[in-house]
Amino acid sequence: MPGYKRVLLKLSGEVFGGGKLGVDPDVVGSIAKEIAAVVDSGTQIAVVTGGGNFFRGAELQQRGMDRVRADYMGMLGIVMNCLALQDFLEKLGVDTRVQTAITMGQVAEPYIPRRAIRHMEKGRVVIFGAGMGMPYFSTDTVAVQRALESKCDVVLVAKSGVDGVYSADPKLDPTATKFDELTYDEAIARGLRIMDQTAFALCGENKLPMVVFGMEPEGNILRVVQGEKIGTLVSAG
Repeated sequence: MPGYKRVLLKLSGEVFGGGKLGVDPDVVGSIAKEIAAVVDSGTQIAVVTGGGNFFRGAELQQRGMDRVRADYMGMLGIVMNCLALQDFLEKLGVDTRVQTAITMGQVAEPYIPRRAIRHMEKGRVVIFGAGMGMPYFSTDTVAVQRALESKCDVVLVAKSGVDGVYSADPKLDPTATKFDELTYDEAIARGLRIMDQTAFALCGENKLPMVVFGMEPEGNILRVVQGEKIGTLVSAG
């Protein structure tokens, strides 16, 4: 029996590019295989991706671009990632729907929470694109908001190069220790930068648990979904 009935998976845009600009088809193909395995296990899954492999609104702003316009460009980058993931999932025979916060009828459905829930109940993967449809919101916040509105049991935050939450950056501090479990209050008190603060507060207030785990080795997404204790569980306590 799976550990969770319905999950929201948060992926960073950088994962899609394999650390480079654009989309790496090999990487997206392997992520699609992992998501397909989750669907086969009977767990319902929705996905939120970042767009950092194309544009980062905050970075473009630092280089002199208007923040609002830069954020909208970032949202369009996210949609490109969503369509790439949809393509690879459908090649594996997994029914997939992309719902976007900015209306673009030719390529995706509009974001309608009840319809998203219905898709998941029918075993389809739902990918939420175009962020919140508004500037100044990170995709972390979007992931939590979508998880709450589509009644997911947990937010799964898949990280590249790190396998959970540490007391300090393990790449910079060799004495950093990994937490198996944390409460939101503890994480805030320790000043741990796990997610955007708005996203974090939203999770804590609504008692939505979060599991932060590493993408490596392959198969980790299914392991987390089935309740295996990998990564770090952050909960309301």
